[in-house]
Amino acid sequence: MALKKPYLDVPGTTIFDADQSRKGYHLNQFCMSLMKAENRARFKADERAYLDEWPMTEEQKLAVLARDLNRCMALGGNIYFLAKLGATHGLSFQQMAGSMTGMSEAQYREMMVKGGRSIEGNRYIGEDGDAQAHRQPQGAAAKEEKA
Repeated sequence: MALKKPYLDVPGTTIFDADQSRKGYHLNQFCMSLMKAENRARFKADERAYLDEWPMTEEQKLAVLARDLNRCMALGGNIYFLAKLGATHGLSFQQMAGSMTGMSEAQYREMMVKGGRSIEGNRYIGEDGDAQAHRQPQGAAAKEEKA
């Protein structure tokens, strides 16, 4: 019996639950491996070869290579594990978060200092606020531009 997941209706949010954990297990283990200097060096020397040592899906590997953190999260990545990937390349968590929203680091910082996104129009999918996928450069809006 599948569990009801009312939280899937939160726009712009990927909830890391048990299903996501199972899906992203090897992706997250790869990220944790980057805590060791020798693994970071091996990864930076030949990213694809290092990724191929992990039983991740091809889609997960391509998302890592593209540094598409939103895609990594959709494929089971946990942001706290993915932070190791960013740190490997000298990115702060704030820079990573900005990239995930389609904003520059400065724009993201300014938004957060002002209190973040308004909840008005962002409580559920279809409410048409600024966090809705069709308004996000990394979401549906980006897919439409590529088409």
